[in-house]
Amino acid sequence: MKKLYYIALAGLLLSTVLYSSCKKVLADKVPETTYTSTLLFSDSVVAVQYINTIYSANLPSWAGVSSGSTLGGIGYGNLCEENYSNNIVTSGTVTAASIADVGTANTNSNNYAKIRNINDFIENLVASPIPVGTKNRFKAQACFWRAYRYFDLVKLYGGVPLVLNTLPVVGDATKLADALPRNTTTQTFNQIVADLDTAIAYLPGGWPAADYGRITKGAAQAFLGRVLLTWASPEFNTTGDVTRWQAAYQASTDAITTLSSHGYGLYPKEDVTMWTTEGANGTAPQNSEAVMVTEYNTFNDANGQDNNGYTSSNEPKALGGGGADNPTWTEVAAFPMLDGKAPGTSTKYAYDPVHFFDNRDPRFNQTIAYNGCVWPLQSNPNYRLWTYNYYSNKTNTSTKTTEQSGSTSTGFYCRKAVDPSISASNLPYSGTDWQEIRYAEVLLNQAEAAAMTGNSNVAYSDLIAIRKRAGIEAGSDGMYGLTTGLSGTNLAMAVLFERQIELAYEGKRYWDLRRWKLLESTLNGTQREGLTILLKPDGSGTDYLAAAINSSGLTFRDNAANASLDDVYTQYFSYAPMIVSNSSSTLGELKYLDTQPIAIQTADYYFGVPIGTYQNDLKFQQTLGWTPDYGNGFFDPTK
Repeated sequence: MKKLYYIALAGLLLSTVLYSSCKKVLADKVPETTYTSTLLFSDSVVAVQYINTIYSANLPSWAGVSSGSTLGGIGYGNLCEENYSNNIVTSGTVTAASIADVGTANTNSNNYAKIRNINDFIENLVASPIPVGTKNRFKAQACFWRAYRYFDLVKLYGGVPLVLNTLPVVGDATKLADALPRNTTTQTFNQIVADLDTAIAYLPGGWPAADYGRITKGAAQAFLGRVLLTWASPEFNTTGDVTRWQAAYQASTDAITTLSSHGYGLYPKEDVTMWTTEGANGTAPQNSEAVMVTEYNTFNDANGQDNNGYTSSNEPKALGGGGADNPTWTEVAAFPMLDGKAPGTSTKYAYDPVHFFDNRDPRFNQTIAYNGCVWPLQSNPNYRLWTYNYYSNKTNTSTKTTEQSGSTSTGFYCRKAVDPSISASNLPYSGTDWQEIRYAEVLLNQAEAAAMTGNSNVAYSDLIAIRKRAGIEAGSDGMYGLTTGLSGTNLAMAVLFERQIELAYEGKRYWDLRRWKLLESTLNGTQREGLTILLKPDGSGTDYLAAAINSSGLTFRDNAANASLDDVYTQYFSYAPMIVSNSSSTLGELKYLDTQPIAIQTADYYFGVPIGTYQNDLKFQQTLGWTPDYGNGFFDPTK
């Protein structure tokens, strides 16, 4: 992307003269204090700067992380099978003071400060002389972001105080008067839905090209589908109320209808261009997959979203990148085979743990970068990644990595959405847009709700569409490797697995396990694994495979891999034993990344709140199951 947004008034009937006089970047900073509310809302050109500020404060960054998010700071991938870190969630050491997203500080960056700015915007619109149609579109965008903020909170804590107007902020008496109890979880979800209903009613299906990235009607409907799917899931739907699943199904169905009529749909192929294709073509998107995006510049700018650093973070350190986001073997092993069957179950493609990369779901090679793979980077279409270790002495007692500048901690890198065209000098200036909602997610949201409401045909149709786009083989039954005859929860679990693969490293997996209350049964007692590939020694104590064989720098290993990577693995990486899926192998060794088995606490499904929250709001009750009580009783987040 190259601009973030224009301050052209998103479909607000401005003249071309006004358009041409506008500054770039939707994310202009908060209006100066010299602006009065009367001035701000007397002219739509000025008011749009305020709504742009709301976008800037609330748009999520890569993997859906919001600023100030405790879990986002840990990394959502580190909370599940995707990545590894030693953290308070997987080690089972979360306390009531740990998750402070509800906001305890006097700052304009926490959730309630952001909500206050949104409320201020909505309130001041009422008396504005701006035309009604324009005001409605302004309000619709603000209501979306208020819903977005409250959804962030309810996912973590259950019900929270619903503040729908700007509260006085001066003096102790005011503080006492402003103290609010927690609304029930039901009330909180109802308010989120109400705000999204308002947004849906007044947002357009598409904006002019200059306003690409603003929330559309279809995006609001898709987000409503996500919200209602969470409300219908076991974490909150403790009685199994099927009407919640029906509402979630209808929301995603409506979203699909709206989106498809405005140029959205599955991107034709699943490769890196699904992320690097950006911008608009009239009111339709250039990228049909991109339902809700955060745009990024390719430069640092005082206004708005700067370059995102995603590609720089993920590329290997040997190429000047950060070498971050290393997939675990646990996640690598989960990908199906080319026929869509699980490894070891396919009758067409035998799974060989030595050549684990052969005949996998095509999404494997679009997501996982592994030892010896061709990974076009920095405009080099022939670049091969090597991550193996070798014995660095003749007695075979010491090893080194073949990576020249730091190494992957797991044996793998995440290549999803890493832009291959960015040069080494431009690595710090990646401008790839983050897609918070992809069309594939909307289909998967519908599929899951369809499974739980008896609409199995719809669920299968959605899953097939996604697998077909991915490049999985149809098979003689045309089911793309899916197990036939599933329904209800069994079919929903097939959807959940598809989400794990399709949405890998997009910040969705932890929340899926959480809302289905599967964190403990899926993760507890396990230890995430990495793969150390070891070069068979030749007695030289050197990395002999990396030797150059001509003046242009072609190495023996690249030359051999160009002929057959399988043969390279068979001949040169056959030394230390390991066990994979109860099958003996002779490829490197698996290593535990977690020093202790994962031990996520049951109480983590609804986090406690820090004592500072109570000190700021004396009516704020602690979450059931957490201490201290603060003397106010316990709040039940399931109600």
